[in-house]
Amino acid sequence: MGVATAVVLGVVHHRSGDEPTAGVVAVGVTKGEVTLDVATTGTVRPATTRELSFAAGGTVEAIQVRAGTRVKAGQVLATVDDTEAAGDLADARANLGDAQERLGDAEGRAAAVTASATACAVTSTPARGHLTGVVPEPRAGAAACATRGFPGTGDDPILDARQAVNRAGQAVTKAQAALTGTVITAPIAGTVVSVSGSVGDTVSSGKTFLTLADTYDMQVEAEFPEADAGSLAVGQTGTITLADHDEALACTVVQVDPVGTSDGTLVRYGAVVSFTTPPSDLLVGQSAQVRVRVGTVTDVLRVPSTAVHDISGGSGTVLLRQGSTGTRRTVTVGLRGDQYTQVVDGLVAGDQVVRSW
Repeated sequence: MGVATAVVLGVVHHRSGDEPTAGVVAVGVTKGEVTLDVATTGTVRPATTRELSFAAGGTVEAIQVRAGTRVKAGQVLATVDDTEAAGDLADARANLGDAQERLGDAEGRAAAVTASATACAVTSTPARGHLTGVVPEPRAGAAACATRGFPGTGDDPILDARQAVNRAGQAVTKAQAALTGTVITAPIAGTVVSVSGSVGDTVSSGKTFLTLADTYDMQVEAEFPEADAGSLAVGQTGTITLADHDEALACTVVQVDPVGTSDGTLVRYGAVVSFTTPPSDLLVGQSAQVRVRVGTVTDVLRVPSTAVHDISGGSGTVLLRQGSTGTRRTVTVGLRGDQYTQVVDGLVAGDQVVRSW
């Protein structure tokens, strides 16, 4: 048991002006749950944001959405004039056809040369029965065979033609992508956050034209003071209360920043909490109150947190009521919660302590 010191309750409790306090409220030491929450404010943000651009430059021909429009995945959002891109694709396909034709011609010529060389080899082979060293008489066409074949320059017409076909094929793929890129479609379902142009504007390829947010998976970004951030961990649960909602919504911590930011007087650490079941009317930028449960113990001895004073190094002091007097007692404390503090040693269930002193 802790160290006890007897005091008169009327002397311990004072009102302003050092007058004795008449009504001392004592409560019994009970068993139950002790919880600790940390709280701050935050802002509703989409979990995913996509910056969308045209893959081909041109004049904006149509815009089917505006900021705030909710869209489905695959929905057309905006288009540019595709006349030039369609022409480039037609040219690329024509070039590919020409290259394939040249490859066919080269392969045909090579086959003819091979067949001719085979025939020459047959006509120049000595007949059976000739004596060694006896030169046979030349057959018909042998003189012509001697002049056929490649000139020996090292060129390979078939290889050159195949490389030309490959380059032409790549050009077709690129032109097809450019034509497809004259249309912006929604890669995900969500809400259009911004549109940075109008019909008739000239746009460049790769420059952001639309921003799309995944508002079907919203989160809250918040910053916690350094003293509270040390208790945060991914997976902890809590609640989010929105300005225009009466009920608190369940959430889970999904990210805690390892590095804090300072404003010169206070260090804060960022955290992201995700809605368990997000409401359908969430707005990007909406303010929210965030409360995260960072500690819980159950079925432990507890007293109101206001009943424990001078907590240091795991110990604190309570005022144990005994008749008209109170006894200061040192107790060992565990989790210090928002409403209750866990008592590990120094009290037993049923002891009466002064609730506030």
